[in-house]
Amino acid sequence: MVGITSYGAYIPMLRLPLAAIAGGKPGGPEKAVAGWDEDSVTMAVAAAVDCLHGIDRRNVDAVFFASTSYPFQEKQGAAIIAKALDLRRDVRTADVGGSLRAGTNALRAALDAVGAGSARQVLVVAGDTRMAAPRTPMEANLGDGAAAFLIGAEGVALAPVASHTISDEIIDVWRTEGDPFVHAWEDRFVVDHGYRDNVREVVEALFAKSGVTAKDLTRVVLYGPDARSHAAMVRELGFAPTQVQDPLFGRVGNAGAAFTPLLLAAALAGAKAGDRLLVVSYGDGADAFLFEASAVAERLEGRRGAAWHLGRRAELPSYDIYLRFRQLLRAEHDRRAGAGLSATKHFRDRDADLSLLGQKCRRCATAQYPFQRVCFTCYAKDDFDSVRLSDKVGAVRSFTFDYFAGSPSPPLVASVIDVEGARLYLQMTDVHPKEVKLDLPVELTFRKMHEAGGTPNYYWKCTPVR
Repeated sequence: MVGITSYGAYIPMLRLPLAAIAGGKPGGPEKAVAGWDEDSVTMAVAAAVDCLHGIDRRNVDAVFFASTSYPFQEKQGAAIIAKALDLRRDVRTADVGGSLRAGTNALRAALDAVGAGSARQVLVVAGDTRMAAPRTPMEANLGDGAAAFLIGAEGVALAPVASHTISDEIIDVWRTEGDPFVHAWEDRFVVDHGYRDNVREVVEALFAKSGVTAKDLTRVVLYGPDARSHAAMVRELGFAPTQVQDPLFGRVGNAGAAFTPLLLAAALAGAKAGDRLLVVSYGDGADAFLFEASAVAERLEGRRGAAWHLGRRAELPSYDIYLRFRQLLRAEHDRRAGAGLSATKHFRDRDADLSLLGQKCRRCATAQYPFQRVCFTCYAKDDFDSVRLSDKVGAVRSFTFDYFAGSPSPPLVASVIDVEGARLYLQMTDVHPKEVKLDLPVELTFRKMHEAGGTPNYYWKCTPVR
Protein backbone atom coordinates (compact mmCIF):
# COMPACT_ATOMS: atom_id res chain seq x y z
CA MET A 1 0.00 0.00 0.00
CA VAL A 2 1.38 3.38 -1.06
CA GLY A 3 0.55 6.66 0.66
CA ILE A 4 1.58 9.43 3.02
CA THR A 5 3.78 8.16 5.86
CA SER A 6 4.66 11.48 7.51
CA TYR A 7 3.85 15.17 7.31
CA GLY A 8 5.24 18.53 8.34
CA ALA A 9 4.25 22.17 8.12
CA TYR A 10 5.68 25.63 8.51
CA ILE A 11 3.96 28.99 8.97
CA PRO A 12 6.10 32.11 9.47
CA MET A 13 5.94 33.66 12.91
CA LEU A 14 5.18 37.16 11.64
CA ARG A 15 1.59 38.34 11.16
CA LEU A 16 0.34 41.38 9.27
CA PRO A 17 -3.07 42.69 10.40
CA LEU A 18 -5.34 43.10 7.38
CA ALA A 19 -6.37 46.45 8.84
CA ALA A 20 -2.85 47.69 8.09
CA ILE A 21 -3.46 47.05 4.39
CA ALA A 22 -6.90 48.61 4.16
CA GLY A 23 -6.31 51.33 6.72
CA GLY A 24 -8.96 50.05 9.11
CA LYS A 25 -9.07 49.76 12.88
CA PRO A 26 -6.44 47.62 14.65
CA GLY A 27 -7.25 44.04 15.52
CA GLY A 28 -9.23 41.47 13.62
CA PRO A 29 -8.04 39.17 10.84
CA GLU A 30 -4.42 38.89 9.79
CA LYS A 31 -2.16 36.99 7.42
CA ALA A 32 1.13 35.13 7.81
CA VAL A 33 4.14 36.95 6.38
CA ALA A 34 7.58 35.54 5.65
CA GLY A 35 10.39 37.41 7.40
CA TRP A 36 13.00 39.35 5.48
CA ASP A 37 15.31 36.33 5.68
CA GLU A 38 12.70 33.81 4.49
CA ASP A 39 11.47 32.66 1.09
CA SER A 40 9.81 29.61 -0.44
CA VAL A 41 13.03 27.57 -0.14
CA THR A 42 13.73 28.30 3.54
CA MET A 43 10.11 27.62 4.48
CA ALA A 44 10.16 24.35 2.54
CA VAL A 45 13.28 23.27 4.44
CA ALA A 46 11.57 24.05 7.76
CA ALA A 47 8.48 22.01 6.79
CA ALA A 48 10.69 19.15 5.62
CA VAL A 49 12.62 19.11 8.91
CA ASP A 50 9.29 18.81 10.71
CA CYS A 51 8.22 16.00 8.39
CA LEU A 52 11.47 14.03 8.79
CA HIS A 53 11.46 14.12 12.59
CA GLY A 54 12.63 10.73 13.85
CA ILE A 55 13.09 9.39 10.30
CA ASP A 56 16.36 8.16 8.80
CA ARG A 57 17.08 10.67 6.05
CA ARG A 58 19.30 8.18 4.23
CA ASN A 59 16.18 6.36 3.05
CA VAL A 60 14.80 9.34 1.10
CA ASP A 61 15.21 8.59 -2.61
CA ALA A 62 13.73 11.74 -4.16
CA VAL A 63 12.71 15.33 -3.38
CA PHE A 64 9.94 17.10 -5.31
CA PHE A 65 9.66 20.85 -4.60
CA ALA A 66 6.49 22.73 -5.57
CA SER A 67 6.30 26.53 -5.71
CA THR A 68 5.16 29.44 -7.85
CA SER A 69 7.53 31.90 -6.16
CA TYR A 70 10.88 30.16 -6.34
CA PRO A 71 13.63 32.85 -6.27
CA PHE A 72 15.59 31.45 -9.25
CA GLN A 73 14.47 31.31 -12.87
CA GLU A 74 17.15 28.76 -13.71
CA LYS A 75 18.47 26.73 -10.79
CA GLN A 76 16.83 23.86 -8.98
CA GLY A 77 15.22 24.54 -5.63
CA ALA A 78 14.90 20.85 -4.77
CA ALA A 79 18.69 20.53 -4.98
CA ILE A 80 19.15 23.32 -2.41
CA ILE A 81 16.57 21.70 -0.14
CA ALA A 82 18.19 18.27 -0.45
CA LYS A 83 21.59 19.73 0.44
CA ALA A 84 20.20 21.65 3.43
CA LEU A 85 18.60 18.43 4.68
CA ASP A 86 21.87 16.51 4.23
CA LEU A 87 20.28 13.90 1.99
CA ARG A 88 22.15 11.31 -0.05
CA ARG A 89 24.28 12.33 -3.01
CA ASP A 90 22.21 10.12 -5.36
CA VAL A 91 18.83 11.57 -4.33
CA ARG A 92 16.58 12.49 -7.26
CA THR A 93 15.42 16.11 -7.29
CA ALA A 94 12.76 17.92 -9.31
CA ASP A 95 10.95 21.25 -9.19
CA VAL A 96 7.24 21.53 -9.96
CA GLY A 97 5.84 25.00 -10.67
CA GLY A 98 3.83 27.21 -12.96
CA SER A 99 0.47 26.53 -11.32
CA LEU A 100 -1.35 26.76 -8.02
CA ARG A 101 -1.82 23.00 -8.43
CA ALA A 102 1.95 22.48 -8.23
CA GLY A 103 1.66 21.10 -4.70
CA THR A 104 -0.84 18.37 -5.57
CA ASN A 105 0.89 17.76 -8.91
CA ALA A 106 4.07 16.95 -6.97
CA LEU A 107 2.08 14.78 -4.55
CA ARG A 108 0.57 12.80 -7.41
CA ALA A 109 3.99 12.35 -9.05
CA ALA A 110 5.42 11.05 -5.76
CA LEU A 111 2.56 8.57 -5.29
CA ASP A 112 3.07 7.34 -8.86
CA ALA A 113 6.85 7.02 -8.38
CA VAL A 114 6.55 4.92 -5.24
CA GLY A 115 3.67 2.92 -6.69
CA ALA A 116 5.74 2.12 -9.78
CA GLY A 117 8.69 1.03 -7.66
CA SER A 118 11.11 3.65 -8.97
CA ALA A 119 11.55 5.10 -5.47
CA ARG A 120 11.02 3.78 -1.96
CA GLN A 121 10.44 7.13 -0.24
CA VAL A 122 9.78 10.50 -1.85
CA LEU A 123 9.78 13.80 0.03
CA VAL A 124 7.23 16.29 -1.32
CA VAL A 125 7.67 19.89 -0.19
CA ALA A 126 5.62 22.93 -1.16
CA GLY A 127 6.28 26.54 -0.22
CA ASP A 128 5.08 29.89 -1.52
CA THR A 129 5.53 33.60 -0.84
CA ARG A 130 3.34 35.16 -3.53
CA MET A 131 2.92 38.92 -3.74
CA ALA A 132 0.07 41.06 -5.02
CA ALA A 133 0.22 44.78 -5.67
CA PRO A 134 0.27 46.74 -2.38
CA ARG A 135 -3.03 47.69 -0.76
CA THR A 136 -5.16 45.57 -3.07
CA PRO A 137 -7.86 43.06 -2.07
CA MET A 138 -5.69 40.25 -3.43
CA GLU A 139 -2.84 41.26 -1.13
CA ALA A 140 -5.14 40.74 1.85
CA ASN A 141 -6.00 37.20 0.69
CA LEU A 142 -2.45 35.95 0.12
CA GLY A 143 -0.34 34.44 2.90
CA ASP A 144 2.94 32.56 3.22
CA GLY A 145 3.53 28.98 4.31
CA ALA A 146 4.89 25.54 3.50
CA ALA A 147 4.05 21.87 3.94
CA ALA A 148 5.86 18.57 3.45
CA PHE A 149 4.87 14.93 3.06
CA LEU A 150 6.86 11.72 2.93
CA ILE A 151 5.46 9.18 0.50
CA GLY A 152 6.26 5.50 0.97
CA ALA A 153 4.90 1.96 0.94
CA GLU A 154 5.43 1.08 4.60
CA GLY A 155 3.85 2.67 7.66
CA VAL A 156 1.23 4.46 5.56
CA ALA A 157 -0.91 6.91 7.54
CA LEU A 158 -3.04 8.17 4.65
CA ALA A 159 -3.65 6.01 1.57
CA PRO A 160 -5.23 7.19 -1.70
CA VAL A 161 -8.48 5.42 -2.57
CA ALA A 162 -9.35 7.32 -5.75
CA SER A 163 -8.40 10.46 -7.61
CA HIS A 164 -9.45 12.58 -10.55
CA THR A 165 -7.92 15.51 -12.36
CA ILE A 166 -8.95 17.96 -15.05
CA SER A 167 -6.97 20.49 -17.05
CA ASP A 168 -8.42 23.82 -18.05
CA GLU A 169 -6.91 26.64 -20.09
CA ILE A 170 -8.19 29.86 -18.57
CA ILE A 171 -6.51 33.19 -17.92
CA ASP A 172 -7.76 33.87 -14.41
CA VAL A 173 -4.71 34.29 -12.17
CA TRP A 174 -1.20 34.72 -13.56
CA ARG A 175 2.27 36.20 -13.12
CA THR A 176 4.60 36.84 -16.04
CA GLU A 177 8.40 36.61 -16.04
CA GLY A 178 10.00 39.58 -14.30
CA ASP A 179 6.75 40.70 -12.65
CA PRO A 180 6.82 40.43 -8.84
CA PHE A 181 3.03 40.63 -8.52
CA VAL A 182 0.26 38.10 -9.10
CA HIS A 183 -2.58 39.44 -11.26
CA ALA A 184 -6.18 38.33 -11.73
CA TRP A 185 -9.02 38.98 -14.14
CA GLU A 186 -12.42 40.27 -13.01
CA ASP A 187 -13.46 38.58 -9.76
CA ARG A 188 -16.77 37.10 -10.88
CA PHE A 189 -15.22 35.62 -14.02
CA VAL A 190 -12.35 34.10 -12.02
CA VAL A 191 -14.65 32.52 -9.45
CA ASP A 192 -17.54 31.41 -11.68
CA HIS A 193 -15.72 30.15 -14.77
CA GLY A 194 -12.42 29.19 -13.18
CA TYR A 195 -12.64 28.10 -9.58
CA ARG A 196 -16.32 27.16 -9.28
CA ASP A 197 -16.72 25.25 -12.56
CA ASN A 198 -13.49 23.27 -12.20
CA VAL A 199 -13.88 22.34 -8.55
CA ARG A 200 -17.48 21.26 -8.96
CA GLU A 201 -16.60 19.14 -12.02
CA VAL A 202 -13.62 17.39 -10.42
CA VAL A 203 -15.47 16.61 -7.18
CA GLU A 204 -18.53 15.25 -8.98
CA ALA A 205 -16.30 13.09 -11.20
CA LEU A 206 -14.45 11.72 -8.17
CA PHE A 207 -17.72 10.91 -6.43
CA ALA A 208 -18.93 9.04 -9.53
CA LYS A 209 -15.64 7.16 -9.82
CA SER A 210 -15.39 6.17 -6.14
CA GLY A 211 -19.05 5.75 -5.25
CA VAL A 212 -18.81 8.03 -2.21
CA THR A 213 -21.06 10.97 -1.44
CA ALA A 214 -20.58 14.15 0.57
CA LYS A 215 -21.99 12.57 3.74
CA ASP A 216 -19.44 9.72 3.59
CA LEU A 217 -16.52 12.09 4.17
CA THR A 218 -14.94 12.77 7.55
CA ARG A 219 -12.88 15.78 6.50
CA VAL A 220 -12.84 18.01 3.41
CA VAL A 221 -9.68 19.88 2.46
CA LEU A 222 -10.87 22.42 -0.10
CA TYR A 223 -8.89 25.07 -1.96
CA GLY A 224 -10.38 28.56 -2.05
CA PRO A 225 -9.14 31.84 -3.57
CA ASP A 226 -10.73 33.74 -0.68
CA ALA A 227 -12.94 33.09 2.33
CA ARG A 228 -16.20 34.06 0.62
CA SER A 229 -15.67 31.87 -2.45
CA HIS A 230 -14.55 28.98 -0.26
CA ALA A 231 -17.69 29.17 1.89
CA ALA A 232 -19.92 29.35 -1.20
CA MET A 233 -18.24 26.28 -2.69
CA VAL A 234 -18.75 24.35 0.55
CA ARG A 235 -22.49 25.08 0.41
CA GLU A 236 -22.77 24.26 -3.28
CA LEU A 237 -21.11 20.86 -2.88
CA GLY A 238 -23.32 19.99 0.09
CA PHE A 239 -20.68 19.68 2.79
CA ALA A 240 -21.52 20.34 6.43
CA PRO A 241 -19.39 23.03 8.11
CA THR A 242 -18.15 20.42 10.60
CA GLN A 243 -16.65 18.38 7.76
CA VAL A 244 -14.58 21.20 6.31
CA GLN A 245 -10.98 21.84 7.30
CA ASP A 246 -10.46 25.44 8.43
CA PRO A 247 -9.04 27.28 5.37
CA LEU A 248 -7.13 29.63 7.69
CA PHE A 249 -8.27 32.83 6.02
CA GLY A 250 -7.84 35.63 8.54
CA ARG A 251 -4.99 33.71 10.18
CA VAL A 252 -2.62 32.65 7.38
CA GLY A 253 -4.17 33.40 4.00
CA ASN A 254 -3.97 31.63 0.66
CA ALA A 255 -0.48 30.10 0.54
CA GLY A 256 -0.49 29.40 -3.20
CA ALA A 257 0.95 26.03 -4.22
CA ALA A 258 1.32 25.23 -0.50
CA PHE A 259 -2.27 26.15 0.39
CA THR A 260 -3.96 22.77 -0.12
CA PRO A 261 -0.92 20.81 1.20
CA LEU A 262 -0.85 22.98 4.34
CA LEU A 263 -4.54 22.32 5.00
CA LEU A 264 -3.98 18.61 4.37
CA ALA A 265 -1.15 18.58 6.92
CA ALA A 266 -3.49 20.24 9.43
CA ALA A 267 -6.21 17.68 8.71
CA LEU A 268 -3.81 14.73 8.97
CA ALA A 269 -2.73 15.86 12.43
CA GLY A 270 -6.20 15.00 13.75
CA ALA A 271 -7.03 12.01 11.55
CA LYS A 272 -8.28 8.74 13.03
CA ALA A 273 -8.27 5.24 11.60
CA GLY A 274 -11.02 4.86 9.01
CA ASP A 275 -11.44 8.58 8.37
CA ARG A 276 -12.09 9.52 4.75
CA LEU A 277 -10.53 12.75 3.55
CA LEU A 278 -11.36 14.61 0.35
CA VAL A 279 -8.54 16.85 -0.89
CA VAL A 280 -9.21 19.36 -3.67
CA SER A 281 -6.81 21.83 -5.26
CA TYR A 282 -7.31 24.32 -8.08
CA GLY A 283 -5.17 26.05 -10.71
CA ASP A 284 -5.46 25.69 -14.51
CA GLY A 285 -7.84 22.85 -13.76
CA ALA A 286 -8.34 20.91 -10.55
CA ASP A 287 -7.13 17.83 -8.66
CA ALA A 288 -9.24 15.75 -6.29
CA PHE A 289 -8.04 12.91 -4.06
CA LEU A 290 -9.95 10.59 -1.76
CA PHE A 291 -7.74 9.36 1.08
CA GLU A 292 -8.42 6.93 3.92
CA ALA A 293 -6.54 7.15 7.22
CA SER A 294 -5.03 4.16 9.00
CA ALA A 295 -4.15 3.65 12.66
CA VAL A 296 -0.64 4.89 11.83
CA ALA A 297 -2.05 8.42 11.54
CA GLU A 298 -2.94 8.35 15.23
CA ARG A 299 0.61 7.35 16.18
CA LEU A 300 2.50 10.06 14.31
CA GLU A 301 4.12 12.10 17.07
CA GLY A 302 6.76 14.79 17.33
CA ARG A 303 5.49 16.87 14.43
CA ARG A 304 4.70 20.50 15.03
CA GLY A 305 2.31 20.73 12.11
CA ALA A 306 0.14 23.74 11.44
CA ALA A 307 -1.33 24.03 14.94
CA TRP A 308 1.99 24.70 16.67
CA HIS A 309 2.92 27.40 14.19
CA LEU A 310 -0.47 29.08 14.48
CA GLY A 311 0.17 29.50 18.19
CA ARG A 312 3.57 31.08 17.56
CA ARG A 313 3.01 34.60 16.29
CA ALA A 314 4.40 38.12 16.42
CA GLU A 315 2.64 41.10 14.88
CA LEU A 316 4.51 43.32 12.44
CA PRO A 317 4.66 46.85 13.88
CA SER A 318 3.68 48.57 10.63
CA TYR A 319 2.76 48.10 6.98
CA ASP A 320 5.91 49.98 5.96
CA ILE A 321 8.06 47.31 7.61
CA TYR A 322 6.21 44.66 5.60
CA LEU A 323 6.93 46.59 2.39
CA ARG A 324 10.58 46.88 3.38
CA PHE A 325 10.80 43.13 4.01
CA ARG A 326 9.37 42.57 0.52
CA GLN A 327 11.85 45.11 -0.93
CA LEU A 328 8.95 47.23 -2.16
CA LEU A 329 10.07 50.23 -0.14
CA ARG A 330 13.56 51.65 -0.43
CA ALA A 331 15.60 51.21 2.73
CA GLU A 332 19.02 52.46 3.76
CA HIS A 333 20.19 48.85 3.85
CA ASP A 334 19.90 47.13 0.46
CA ARG A 335 20.22 43.35 0.74
CA ARG A 336 20.94 43.15 -2.99
CA ALA A 337 23.92 45.53 -2.93
CA GLY A 338 27.46 44.23 -3.27
CA ALA A 339 29.34 41.86 -5.50
CA GLY A 340 27.66 38.72 -4.19
CA LEU A 341 29.04 35.42 -3.01
CA SER A 342 31.84 33.56 -4.74
CA ALA A 343 30.49 30.47 -6.49
CA THR A 344 33.86 28.80 -5.95
CA LYS A 345 33.83 29.39 -2.19
CA HIS A 346 30.18 28.37 -2.03
CA PHE A 347 31.06 25.09 -3.76
CA ARG A 348 33.98 24.46 -1.43
CA ASP A 349 32.03 25.21 1.77
CA ARG A 350 28.60 23.81 0.89
CA ASP A 351 28.81 20.87 3.31
CA ALA A 352 29.47 23.22 6.22
CA ASP A 353 27.28 26.12 5.07
CA LEU A 354 24.21 24.37 3.65
CA SER A 355 24.20 20.95 5.34
CA LEU A 356 25.72 22.44 8.52
CA LEU A 357 28.08 19.51 8.95
CA GLY A 358 30.60 19.66 11.75
CA GLN A 359 33.08 17.04 12.83
CA LYS A 360 33.81 14.89 15.86
CA CYS A 361 37.28 13.65 16.74
CA ARG A 362 37.52 9.86 16.67
CA ARG A 363 40.10 9.88 19.47
CA CYS A 364 38.70 12.27 22.07
CA ALA A 365 35.13 12.94 20.78
CA THR A 366 35.66 16.72 20.64
CA ALA A 367 33.15 18.41 18.32
CA GLN A 368 34.30 21.22 16.02
CA TYR A 369 32.78 23.60 13.50
CA PRO A 370 33.74 24.45 10.83
CA PHE A 371 35.99 21.71 9.45
CA GLN A 372 39.58 21.67 10.70
CA ARG A 373 42.39 19.23 9.97
CA VAL A 374 43.68 19.14 13.56
CA CYS A 375 41.71 18.51 16.75
CA PHE A 376 42.24 21.43 19.11
CA THR A 377 41.94 19.14 22.16
CA CYS A 378 44.12 16.09 21.44
CA TYR A 379 45.85 17.37 18.28
CA ALA A 380 44.89 14.31 16.23
CA LYS A 381 45.21 15.03 12.53
CA ASP A 382 42.62 14.16 9.85
CA ASP A 383 40.85 11.74 12.17
CA PHE A 384 37.22 12.94 12.29
CA ASP A 385 33.67 11.79 11.61
CA SER A 386 31.16 14.20 10.07
CA VAL A 387 28.16 15.10 12.24
CA ARG A 388 25.01 16.98 11.24
CA LEU A 389 24.34 19.88 13.60
CA SER A 390 21.22 21.39 11.99
CA ASP A 391 18.77 19.10 13.80
CA LYS A 392 20.34 19.53 17.24
CA VAL A 393 19.41 21.91 20.07
CA GLY A 394 22.06 24.36 21.25
CA ALA A 395 22.52 26.97 23.97
CA VAL A 396 23.60 30.61 23.82
CA ARG A 397 27.07 31.19 25.27
CA SER A 398 27.50 34.86 24.32
CA PHE A 399 25.60 37.48 22.33
CA THR A 400 25.59 41.08 21.19
CA PHE A 401 23.07 43.54 19.76
CA ASP A 402 24.40 45.30 16.66
CA TYR A 403 22.50 48.47 15.77
CA PHE A 404 24.98 49.51 13.08
CA ALA A 405 25.07 46.39 10.91
CA GLY A 406 22.72 46.60 7.95
CA SER A 407 19.49 44.82 8.80
CA PRO A 408 15.87 45.43 7.73
CA SER A 409 14.88 44.65 11.32
CA PRO A 410 17.45 46.09 13.74
CA PRO A 411 19.11 45.25 15.97
CA LEU A 412 20.97 42.37 14.39
CA VAL A 413 21.44 39.79 17.15
CA ALA A 414 24.75 37.94 16.84
CA SER A 415 25.48 34.99 19.09
CA VAL A 416 27.91 32.21 19.85
CA ILE A 417 26.07 28.98 20.59
CA ASP A 418 27.15 25.58 21.81
CA VAL A 419 25.79 22.59 19.88
CA GLU A 420 26.96 19.31 21.42
CA GLY A 421 30.35 20.83 22.18
CA ALA A 422 30.84 22.63 18.87
CA ARG A 423 30.80 26.44 18.92
CA LEU A 424 28.94 28.25 16.13
CA TYR A 425 28.83 31.99 15.46
CA LEU A 426 25.31 32.64 14.17
CA GLN A 427 22.77 35.39 13.78
CA MET A 428 19.54 34.99 15.73
CA THR A 429 16.16 35.38 14.06
CA ASP A 430 12.49 35.49 15.08
CA VAL A 431 13.54 36.85 18.45
CA HIS A 432 12.93 39.99 20.51
CA PRO A 433 16.05 41.41 22.17
CA LYS A 434 14.40 41.00 25.58
CA GLU A 435 14.25 37.23 25.03
CA VAL A 436 17.99 36.82 24.54
CA LYS A 437 19.98 35.59 27.53
CA LEU A 438 22.87 33.29 28.34
CA ASP A 439 22.10 29.55 28.22
CA LEU A 440 18.94 30.24 26.19
CA PRO A 441 18.02 26.99 24.36
CA VAL A 442 18.04 27.55 20.61
CA GLU A 443 17.36 25.49 17.50
CA LEU A 444 18.77 25.92 14.02
CA THR A 445 16.77 27.32 11.11
CA PHE A 446 17.71 27.61 7.43
CA ARG A 447 17.52 31.24 6.29
CA LYS A 448 18.48 33.69 3.58
CA MET A 449 21.45 35.80 4.65
CA HIS A 450 21.43 38.34 1.81
CA GLU A 451 20.91 38.71 -1.93
CA ALA A 452 24.12 40.50 -2.82
CA GLY A 453 24.78 40.32 -6.52
CA GLY A 454 21.13 39.39 -7.07
CA THR A 455 21.60 35.82 -5.84
CA PRO A 456 20.11 34.43 -2.61
CA ASN A 457 22.79 33.32 -0.17
CA TYR A 458 21.55 30.71 2.30
CA TYR A 459 22.98 29.72 5.66
CA TRP A 460 21.75 28.75 9.11
CA LYS A 461 20.59 30.97 11.96
CA CYS A 462 19.38 30.14 15.44
CA THR A 463 16.06 30.91 17.07
CA PRO A 464 14.75 30.32 20.61
CA VAL A 465 13.16 26.94 21.29
CA ARG A 466 9.48 27.62 21.85
